[in-house]
Amino acid sequence: MIIFIYGPDTYRSRQKLNEIVERYTKIHQHGLNFKKFDFKETNFEDFKNEIQQSSIFNGKKLAILTNTFLNSEFKEKFKKDIQFFKNAEDIILFYEDEKILESDKFALFLKKQSEWEKFDLLKTQKLNDWVKEEFKKRKMEIEELALSHLIDFTGNDTWRLSNEIEKLCLYNVGKNEISAEDVKVLVKPKIETDIFKTIETLAKKEKSKTLELIQKHLEKGDSVFYLLSMINFQLRNLLMIKSYGLPSNSFDIAQSAGIHPFVIKKTINLAEKFSLEELKKAYQKIFEIDLNIKSGKIEPEAGLKALIVDL
Repeated sequence: MIIFIYGPDTYRSRQKLNEIVERYTKIHQHGLNFKKFDFKETNFEDFKNEIQQSSIFNGKKLAILTNTFLNSEFKEKFKKDIQFFKNAEDIILFYEDEKILESDKFALFLKKQSEWEKFDLLKTQKLNDWVKEEFKKRKMEIEELALSHLIDFTGNDTWRLSNEIEKLCLYNVGKNEISAEDVKVLVKPKIETDIFKTIETLAKKEKSKTLELIQKHLEKGDSVFYLLSMINFQLRNLLMIKSYGLPSNSFDIAQSAGIHPFVIKKTINLAEKFSLEELKKAYQKIFEIDLNIKSGKIEPEAGLKALIVDL
């Protein structure tokens, strides 16, 4: 059997890999037939010799192959000997955590010859459902508002989400539900990323630069809905900070507005670049664009770019 696991969401693909290894080792507890091959360091012949050798335990081998896409010799020889590997009783698992183009010839070949699964970055409802399920695994629930804050703060980085979920559950031992206040206290918002730079260029009225940065976000795999939620998150906080008259003490705003002190520290200077009317208009515009996208009146990417132009 040949299995192919890949995709940009490496946390979930790694989860899948671990599940397969765990199932295998439960059946084959001696573990002597479990082998890993990194094709930055090994070659095709070593791998094929291992598959050809009969196990003294007569058990099915599990061979995990990584970095095969970087090894031209391996790809050529594996394709040539594909019938041998398909007929073998062993499990040959290709695991790739690097970016693979959908048009890649070896990827297309593997898909035809294997059981394969691609792990894309989760978006909108699928992301919400995944987070809820991760809490359920830990016998914990999360309020809807808390869930919204958590995803606003982290985006769809499942590695970071997993860490934050674990932290929230450990902090709330003895309780059965995570509150919005728990998230505000424990989770540092994802403002140190490029999205903050994007908002800065927007504040400076550098629309062509903002559109350029938005395009880079999209090419990197950030979803339109994630970008809209982050812009909305930033503008909402800017609006609240601006409405409080920009007091010099960020702790005063945190107490009055209920905004995380870290958020205030990162955004208080940026708020000075907007007028209160500009922020109100921008906040309303995001609501309109989001509604038009969800109702199918405009394509998501076109809606996001129209928002930048109109602000």
